Amino acid sequence: MYQFSYAEIMEDGVADAKDRERQALTRSIELLAAARDEQTYSRAAIEALFYTRRVWIRFIEDLKQPDNQLEAELRANLISIAIWILKECDRIRKRQSSNYQGIIDVTTIIRDGLK
Repeated sequence: MYQFSYAEIMEDGVADAKDRERQALTRSIELLAAARDEQTYSRAAIEALFYTRRVWIRFIEDLKQPDNQLEAELRANLISIAIWILKECDRIRKRQSSNYQGIIDVTTIIRDGLK
């Protein structure tokens, strides 16, 4: 029988959470790339923007929690990035922009930083 320390269990929990975050960001990137490739405001665009907004809104909610263990400055920077992404999604939705690639690039950097 295996016995795990609390620290080991918590480390596994953090690793699992980071993996889920990476998966969510990867899915967002895939959807945004598909929407970008269609070059029109289509159902793919709606799905990509809806999904991406949900992911980043959830990240903001998590980052605002007092028990979030990231440094305050990093949390603030990530919230600022999230707000920019949400604004870009809104601009695309309003057909004022087609900056899918900008959102993809920033999201890729964030995802790749979740090692």
